Amino acid sequence: MNMRIIRYILGIWCSLSVLCGYGQTGLYPNAFPLTDVKLLDGPFKHAQDLNVSTLLQYDVDRLLAPYRKEAGLTPKAESYKNWDGLDGHVGGHYLSALAIHYAATGNVTLKERMDYMLSELQECQEANGKLHPDWAVDYVGGVPNGNDLWPKIKKGDISVIWKWWVPWYNVHKMYAGLRDAWLYTGNEKAKNMFLRFCDWAISLTEKLSDEQMENMLGNEHGGINETFADAYQISGDKKYLIAAKRFSHKELLNPLSKQIDNLDNKHANTQVPKAVGFARIGELDKDATYFTAGKFFWETVTGNRTLAFGGNSRREFFPSVQACYDFITDVEGPESCNTHNMLKLTETLFRVHPQANYMDYYERALYNHILSTQHPQHGGYVYFTPVRPRSYRVYSAPNAAMWCCVGTGMENHGKYAQFIYAHHGDSLYVNLFTSSTLSWKQKGVVLQQTTKFPYEERSILTVMKGDATFPLLIRYPSWIKKGGFKIKVNGKSISHTLLPSSYAMINRKWKKGDVIEISLPMQTRVEYLPNVKQYVALMHGPIVLAAKTGTEDLAGLIADDSRWGHIAHGKKLPIDEAPILIAESESELIRALKPVKDKPLHFTLNGIKIINAASLELQPFFEVHDARYIMYWMTLSEKAYRGYLDSLAAAEKAMLELEKRTVDFVIPGEQQPEADHFMQSERSRRGHNQDKSFREAAEGGYFSYLLRTNKNTSLSLQVRYWGAEWGTKKFDIYIDDEKLISENNTGRWNQSSFFDIEYKIPERILQGKEQIRVKFQATQGGAVSPVYYIRLLKNQ
Repeated sequence: MNMRIIRYILGIWCSLSVLCGYGQTGLYPNAFPLTDVKLLDGPFKHAQDLNVSTLLQYDVDRLLAPYRKEAGLTPKAESYKNWDGLDGHVGGHYLSALAIHYAATGNVTLKERMDYMLSELQECQEANGKLHPDWAVDYVGGVPNGNDLWPKIKKGDISVIWKWWVPWYNVHKMYAGLRDAWLYTGNEKAKNMFLRFCDWAISLTEKLSDEQMENMLGNEHGGINETFADAYQISGDKKYLIAAKRFSHKELLNPLSKQIDNLDNKHANTQVPKAVGFARIGELDKDATYFTAGKFFWETVTGNRTLAFGGNSRREFFPSVQACYDFITDVEGPESCNTHNMLKLTETLFRVHPQANYMDYYERALYNHILSTQHPQHGGYVYFTPVRPRSYRVYSAPNAAMWCCVGTGMENHGKYAQFIYAHHGDSLYVNLFTSSTLSWKQKGVVLQQTTKFPYEERSILTVMKGDATFPLLIRYPSWIKKGGFKIKVNGKSISHTLLPSSYAMINRKWKKGDVIEISLPMQTRVEYLPNVKQYVALMHGPIVLAAKTGTEDLAGLIADDSRWGHIAHGKKLPIDEAPILIAESESELIRALKPVKDKPLHFTLNGIKIINAASLELQPFFEVHDARYIMYWMTLSEKAYRGYLDSLAAAEKAMLELEKRTVDFVIPGEQQPEADHFMQSERSRRGHNQDKSFREAAEGGYFSYLLRTNKNTSLSLQVRYWGAEWGTKKFDIYIDDEKLISENNTGRWNQSSFFDIEYKIPERILQGKEQIRVKFQATQGGAVSPVYYIRLLKNQ
């Protein structure tokens, strides 16, 4: 048989594998390929179709530019500017998004773009091996100046990784992109490139000790352990499973496997992908240590650290119990990437144990967070979802903002059909109530689900084609009261004694024309903000209700290329002036919610006192855009309200006055603020105390940040210290290499309290400067006090 015929047969086979969703069924045997589940009209289909239009606005050559540059090839367009230190990361997300949306919609233009990217990336992979044969064979990454980084890693210099911005996290996005191009479309070129890329990492790190690996993994590295686990399942070669375990961070794995929650003050989306990998390794290797770690992570995050809309973290970090009030004061609320990855973790756990509680969380997060993070007209993506009353969200613009949440946002809106249905053995699971059609090829059955949920309280399943015997399991959601879940088959009621958060099983021979009617009565309930009991969210069924509160000062609503453009920087409106609900009990609050005629899922509050508002209309949070809003409501009894307001007003006034004076600030010890301010350091470490992060330096070490002055020449530097430190705390503070002051905090306060110290900066140092570098340098025999907060303030 000649090669032309062989290629022709392989081409037919590859085409059939795409149509059959080969990759998905091969990697996740109990999941339905996206090609077999189609969304019908509804909010999810609108989001999916809009996202296709949004994806097609991006310039592929600009996304590929970092890869060509690192491979020694001439870029065909200028690289995107935002988040320069992470050049390449969005390219990997974009490749995933093209594959996902092609599988979901069949849009040929998406496939053409994907094929073009793979061709270009393959050229880069080959060029890298020729350019740097000592370390870059099979490498296909866009990490800036990787030719300086990776050879040093290979030689065992792990410390160098801290001079780059999360390089393993960066390459992980392309690992996932190549995997997804095979997973969702069956592209064999992508699979081969993916496995070769995995071989590169194994070769690069094979001589590193376990201790060196652990130290290296202290730097954010995405879900790279998950992708190696996938490589193991794809190839059957155990070297990839070994790599997956070597790339699993034991600092997190070990306590989680013992069901110990050590997440306080940890960067949230650094940890979630690790847990996805733990669960995936446990799924494939039947290793209880890994699976328990992934499962416990899910349980503690969803049970103790998740807000009503399904998101978690503030300022990207998991707060402790004592620090949860930050959700109310901060504008950097839960990050979209976290929920994207929590859904991946949920899918893995469900594949092993198909339990309703996983889908209860999945539904909550899908409607209230993921769907809400896409602008319904222009398709922009959201990074932070503030919980602070009367704040607002910022949206990206195509070709302008290259945040991490733009990358996951590109993927999110093509995956809505991914877990509506699942099968486990012979059983079919109906997990979500979404208008869609399922083609279950194994059974020769086509099932259609028709519903306007959540705008109506029912869903209808109809067998459109085929006859087959199988158990049908329909989720009894946790938000329906006991005894409220009703099912009819061909008009006949199905009796059951199930409790909420379970599955109702109907085992029979199904035939064309069978109709299953599902009643979904939605109840209103109250959910408290974790560890802050005076703030509550109102939910109707799985839907978080919120109220628009105005459109004043929505500065940066559509973000530009500025480094901090993803953060809402309009005026912070005083918390004590936000609407406050006065109610003596939960039941009184729930009874006050009255439906608005002809506006499904819209409610007014009647019969209770509302402070600071004449009237309010609540609606699904996913409908709220281009406005300030409230989703968590201060709710107090009459007596509690009077005492609380006096103390809050005084503290809020002082904070707002400080905000007005602030020109720039950085929170030492927190990853993103330090990266945003171009931190430099030697012999420095970060830590936590009193639920706050800090950075310190010793043994002649230092740390420094670049702060904006906005051309102000009358400024002071405010530094926050803890007043009960041990040891010799002697250090110098420099502004652009000119000493500002020599400090000695040794035994200075001896009080367990924070102290904010202001240092006036001479005007001559600031003349003509738009930014300055502030440096904290340990003196001989001394150390820099832990620094908790740095502000550049306009002088009063």
